[in-house]
Amino acid sequence: MVMTKDKLDRLYELLPVVYRNRDAERGEPLRELLRVIAEQVNLVEADITRMYDNWFIETCEDWIVPYIGDLVGYQQIHEAGEPAAPNTLPAQARNKILIPRRDVADTIHNRRRKGTLALLEDLAADVTGWPTRAIEFRNLLAFAQSINSLRMERGRTIDVRDGAALDLLNSPFDRLAHSVDVRRINSNHSSGRYNLPSVGLFAWRLKSYSVTKTPAHCLEDIGAHCFTFNVLGNDMPLFIKPMKESDPAHIAEELNVPAPIRRRALEQRMADFYSEGRSFFIYEAKRMAATKGKSGKDKKAEVEIDYVPVAAGRLVTADLSDWHYSPPRGKIAVDPVRGRLAFPSGQLPKEGVKVSYHYGFSADLGGGEYARNLSQPTRHTLYQVGKEKNCKTINEALSRWKKDLDQATEQSSANLQNAVIEIMESGVFTEPLDIQLGERQSLQIRAANRVRPVLHLLDWKTDRPDSLIVNGEKNSRFMLDGVILFGRGMQLFGEIAEVTIRHSTLVPGWTLENNCEPKRPNEPSLEIFSPFVNVKVEHSILGTIQVQAEPPYVLDVPEISSKEKDAVPTHEMVQARCQGINSEVRLDPICLHVSDSILDATDSSLEAIGAPGCPVAHAILTIERSTVIGSVQVHAIALGQDTIFDGKIFVARSQTGCLRFCYVTPLSRTPRRFRCQPDLVEAGKTEAEKQAERDRVRPRFESKRYGASTYCRLSGDCAEEVTGGAEAESEMGVYHDLYQPQRAANLRARLTEYVPARTEAGIIFAN
Repeated sequence: MVMTKDKLDRLYELLPVVYRNRDAERGEPLRELLRVIAEQVNLVEADITRMYDNWFIETCEDWIVPYIGDLVGYQQIHEAGEPAAPNTLPAQARNKILIPRRDVADTIHNRRRKGTLALLEDLAADVTGWPTRAIEFRNLLAFAQSINSLRMERGRTIDVRDGAALDLLNSPFDRLAHSVDVRRINSNHSSGRYNLPSVGLFAWRLKSYSVTKTPAHCLEDIGAHCFTFNVLGNDMPLFIKPMKESDPAHIAEELNVPAPIRRRALEQRMADFYSEGRSFFIYEAKRMAATKGKSGKDKKAEVEIDYVPVAAGRLVTADLSDWHYSPPRGKIAVDPVRGRLAFPSGQLPKEGVKVSYHYGFSADLGGGEYARNLSQPTRHTLYQVGKEKNCKTINEALSRWKKDLDQATEQSSANLQNAVIEIMESGVFTEPLDIQLGERQSLQIRAANRVRPVLHLLDWKTDRPDSLIVNGEKNSRFMLDGVILFGRGMQLFGEIAEVTIRHSTLVPGWTLENNCEPKRPNEPSLEIFSPFVNVKVEHSILGTIQVQAEPPYVLDVPEISSKEKDAVPTHEMVQARCQGINSEVRLDPICLHVSDSILDATDSSLEAIGAPGCPVAHAILTIERSTVIGSVQVHAIALGQDTIFDGKIFVARSQTGCLRFCYVTPLSRTPRRFRCQPDLVEAGKTEAEKQAERDRVRPRFESKRYGASTYCRLSGDCAEEVTGGAEAESEMGVYHDLYQPQRAANLRARLTEYVPARTEAGIIFAN
């Protein structure tokens, strides 16, 4: 608890002024004594306040929730797992899933509504946080009705002319009649849906994330009139921005869940999806001339660009899969399934197009317009970048920082040593970045909270690479936070001490094709030339990481002459640098720490972490709760935990470190393993049985391509040893902290308490 000055002086301020004046004359010993007493008074008062707050479920501490649950008769679900001691952050996060605060709070209220469909939806939201839609499948059964008791709301036989109903077939919003399915909906083997006792709960696990007023991508290779909503140029379905249900008894409709937008739904109900503040919106650039400058011949006319909203009446829904459709003059074609735009050939948006839209993804990962914790040094200088700010570009902010450093006094230099460049708006920043950091300087380039900036690196120089270059001197630090980088990668040089990449994306393969295939799959996202750097990657998505052999001139030893250096064969010099030996100086391996992230080499056979021309990268890896697509070749792995390695591992020092609760590709050379797969399922099996078990537990992903909504998410047919094989009985990989197995188990058990009489409930994942 941090004590403010006012709180520490609360007792001293109660004294008459005459005593405070006398105390000041004697050096304020009385003030110091009362501060010590006030500190203890504040602690007792805070403890009393906390005890009072712990009487209420809304304000109590997390460890109190189970005790309040016992008071109201809340039954804990043991099948989902047992709560652990809340001593660590992962244990606290898991306990919140096992005993949800909202579920405990609504225990009595829910029991009074037992047997209603609306309750099942609210229950799912309280227990899992997933938006859901509850359905009684008996209403969708085809049977002969009595002419004296017609039920028009029940499912009807198929009318092939009713395209709207056919478009919803077998979806959560299906309205057509089906033949009976005698399988139980909650069967562990093969579940059915359409039966008299079946109640289905469709759950949407993907979240809908917003992108606000960012440039659309023009596909010049196809045509100047063709655009994608995603600035990276890949196809991506547009998602619905869910609307909150106002009536507690209301059953969720299509607009209440984060589902992809259907073409037919957009065509029939354009106003429900298209508007500022709704699912998507389009802005078209218009020229607005403004005259500025000196009078006479030097007078210049500067052209200002303003983005004007496009009226809903100008939009037409179309299938732009092959770009064959050409919209009428004055119209704009929109394909929400592929996230594409098409303008008439004679009416091209010459000044550009901006769009706001929503996309689907599994978690707060890789940067986006979601809330995240921001941190910076206590003493720092802030430079804000945006159209309405003093700095319009990142380079302008860097130049201003360097200028302020040159003009700094002794008092202001301490703050200027630590700079924070904050990008205040979503959009694309196309500029070359070459960052030079002096000794003990630190720089943080970050997105403001709930902002999604994109840095586009182009081929600016013909004779040199155009990566984002960070060159630092001793004890310098750099952080990239909340930013998406594409077009090129990042390179680290010099003696920089620490580089942190958090909530950012360095696009695997640099850029994407329409189908999310990488254009440059062999190119690295991060190249490390610095021999002393400590690299941290948190909640981010990266392509290949390459630890390059240090150039010989960086650590030059004067005792060794140039002739002696030239006498060493080139091959031996390269192999020596691979082992950290440079000019007869052995360097320690760099530290690489990856947590809650994805390392994607674009293919399991390519290097996710390695060093060109070297057997292994001269690095010690620590990796937790991550997914790696590609091989890992490092000096050592200090710790690997709850991670999926979808590629072979090779470490030089297998006697150092360990792997815990990981999936490891067979034939890998690793440190010692503890409860890893497929080791556990192979135990005691014959060779033929081992191969069958290896194939069974191999991780299966819904998509392994960056840009897909289900990127790196484990599929429904993935083995239980992987989906629940992590230390906390959650799934291995980057989505470990979602605790989806615990959410689903908790909800299944709760459904049996609240479903209508003589019915059976089952969970169906809608995405």
